Amino acid sequence: MSRFVIVSGGVVSSLGKGLTTASLGLLLASRGLRVRPLKLDPYLNVDPGTMNPYQHGEVYVTDDGAETDLDLGHYERFLGQPMTQNSNATTGVIYRDVIERERRGDYLGATVQVVPHVTDAIKERVLRLEREDIDVVLVELGGTVGDIEGLPYLESFRQFALERGQNEVLFIHMTLIPYLAASGEIKTKPTQHSVQKLREIGIQPHMLICRTAKPLDAEIRRKIALFCNVRAERVFEERDVDYSIYQVPMMLAGQGVDDAVVEHLHLRAREPDLDEWRAMLDTLRNPMDTVTIAVVGKYISLADAYKSVYEALTHGGIANRVRVDVRGVEAEAIEADGPEALLADAHGVLVPGGFGTRGAPGKMAAIRFARENRVPFLGLCFGLQCAVVEFARNVCDMPDAVSAEWTEPGQAFDPDTVVVTLMDAQHRVTDKGGTMRLGAYACGLRRGTRARAAYNAEIVRERHRHRYEVNPTVLPVLESHGMVVSGTNPDSRLVEILELKDHPWFVATQAHPEFRSQPVRAHPLFQAFIGAALDRRRQCENAR
Repeated sequence: MSRFVIVSGGVVSSLGKGLTTASLGLLLASRGLRVRPLKLDPYLNVDPGTMNPYQHGEVYVTDDGAETDLDLGHYERFLGQPMTQNSNATTGVIYRDVIERERRGDYLGATVQVVPHVTDAIKERVLRLEREDIDVVLVELGGTVGDIEGLPYLESFRQFALERGQNEVLFIHMTLIPYLAASGEIKTKPTQHSVQKLREIGIQPHMLICRTAKPLDAEIRRKIALFCNVRAERVFEERDVDYSIYQVPMMLAGQGVDDAVVEHLHLRAREPDLDEWRAMLDTLRNPMDTVTIAVVGKYISLADAYKSVYEALTHGGIANRVRVDVRGVEAEAIEADGPEALLADAHGVLVPGGFGTRGAPGKMAAIRFARENRVPFLGLCFGLQCAVVEFARNVCDMPDAVSAEWTEPGQAFDPDTVVVTLMDAQHRVTDKGGTMRLGAYACGLRRGTRARAAYNAEIVRERHRHRYEVNPTVLPVLESHGMVVSGTNPDSRLVEILELKDHPWFVATQAHPEFRSQPVRAHPLFQAFIGAALDRRRQCENAR
């Protein structure tokens, strides 16, 4: 039977519960245990797919097409295993399921209530991950203890622990320990109050992980333990890391966090094998060079909006033994100031995914700058579509080329100028709407292309999240002017990857390869892109 670890947070939000859960998963997996994470989000949205990136950050997509919380990206990057639709659930999903059951008559006319119907539905979500071949299910609860939205979850966890037994469920509570610089004091009272909230509900945490800017000495730990009713040796600190989030697992391992989990849950586990992770950290800590990559997007002011892209760039740097200096550039700033002022010293340009027209002219100006100045370029999803429109306008003598996404409903336009369009279920051009491609799709790679060389494979699978496709009717024109279709879907023949024939490294993909990148296993396209950027840097230095 599976064991369960419940991770909650208190005092403030954005403590890093997702990173901590992912780090614990890595430590347990390194000891030979089979681990599956689950993220529960208390908000009422059914999924993050339609939420503003400024509020929620990026939407992470799984192989089976679920639009999920970005913490699933941490889980995949640290654990190296794919998540599924069962790895994330929101209150919106829980309530939808309960209401659908009531409408079907499943409750036999009973009064439907938060307890027991909603709490039972939450427990069912947790139990979906239990299997004979899974040793530990890690459950991360979003939000902060004390939020009204989280109460049904905490009540369900209280019931769950009572039903399963004391050595089958472990509660980890993560809190903030503030440091008051004016008085030079570390304050434990917020942690005491947060744990008190949990205990009022009926949950006694077994372990505390305390985010802190200062080390916690033995006296502070004893004080926390005394007032929170937790053994002093189960009070752990998680200090701010100095150069990478990938240090967190080693920080926790150094304090024996995984030992405490194994002991409490009575698990049989070997000694941890973290050699590969240590080697990755050593490379990250001691780079041989630095490259600057300009990421041109429309949500640059919030780093989490492009979280997986930034991490994948770091992974590409690790694979090339270089540090990647990521420079976020607002697309609208390029529209105002021109690309030369903002991109001149970049060794590579990346245009990430997105929806809507805002920022599109700036992205296309950045792409044109990279194309004409032979700067390595990587386009992702919307970045590919912008690259197609830019190439059609400025190389193929199609000044009115446009994406259907940029046209207003009812707007009259020449269909021959629509180079990116909606496709229907039969992959035909349509002006009535299309079906979003979500999840993993196959891509056949053309021999002799940069994409084929990067992947070193004939067929690959990448994750998608988009509605618009390259219009197949314009491909002959694009190809006659030097654009190469280097990847297509074997079934639909839709374009997956494009590149330029006479350019050092110019590749755009309709997919989101950043979702498959890992710190110990960089995605091939990001590894090749950073390698090309490194070549660009060296060429620039030699030309001086």
